[in-house]
Amino acid sequence: MNVSPVGIVGCGLMGSACAKRLLAAGHAVVGYDIDPAKSAALGAMGGRSAASLDELALNCRTLVLAVFNTEQAETTCDALLAALPARPEGSPLGGGAPTLTAICVSTCDPDRIAALAQRLPAQRLRFVEMPVSGTSDQTARGDALGLVGGDPAAAEAVKDVLEAICPRRHHLGAAGNGGRAKLAINLILGINRAALAEGLVFAERMGLPLTPFLAVARDSAAYSQIMDVKGDKMIAGDFTPHGKIAQTLKDFSLMLELAQRLQQQLPLAGTYTDIVEGCMKAGEAELDNAAVIREIRRRSRAS
Repeated sequence: MNVSPVGIVGCGLMGSACAKRLLAAGHAVVGYDIDPAKSAALGAMGGRSAASLDELALNCRTLVLAVFNTEQAETTCDALLAALPARPEGSPLGGGAPTLTAICVSTCDPDRIAALAQRLPAQRLRFVEMPVSGTSDQTARGDALGLVGGDPAAAEAVKDVLEAICPRRHHLGAAGNGGRAKLAINLILGINRAALAEGLVFAERMGLPLTPFLAVARDSAAYSQIMDVKGDKMIAGDFTPHGKIAQTLKDFSLMLELAQRLQQQLPLAGTYTDIVEGCMKAGEAELDNAAVIREIRRRSRAS
């Protein structure tokens, strides 16, 4: 167990879920977010807020990066690295403190993450990626899957933190491989969400009551876990976010960009991106990604 607190950078949905898991496991948690209200909300959970990244770098040995995108992951690591020489002997960790380890749980560009991990001086700042397969709600319950990439020794050194966040994990090799697996998994999940939403709308238009229809679909060969995670939300119109539309568009745009580099067409990903863009245009960026059912309903009315 770490004697120093675990830092959280980015206290939104996923950062808060990670904090909840860490606090439940007995870790002290301190968080920083560019939105002070988000980091202050950790206080209600039993953690505390930090005024800056420098404060986290001075007082933590392990940090969880729950930032929005690749650029934020890169700039955060650079800022942490710049802050490390400022650790004075009087700080809680001392001037000769062990290396700081950053664990990135965000969905990022895997090639840039691989390059970031390679250029960081491991004797000062070690980098472990563990993008999380699952919603923030699943993460908070301990049901998400961690996709670990990076130096196995670095991952082993922070095993207690990884274990607290994701009891189920796979180590996929070098940094970047976790993100590659996450993007491929998210592609499948997104298409499953769209298929579920379209099936529900189709059943609805044919006059079937949706709640019993969903129960039948769960018992059929068409079953997927997405029916359990998003089905009731779609039927109830409950779009309290566990994974936002804006985040989904970010992830799928990244998939299409990477596929273009690989000269690979992703026709279903392209179709789903078009649906999500429709949600964005309708002002639904902050809603749960189950809100894709709204866009599918809109299109069926237009036809």
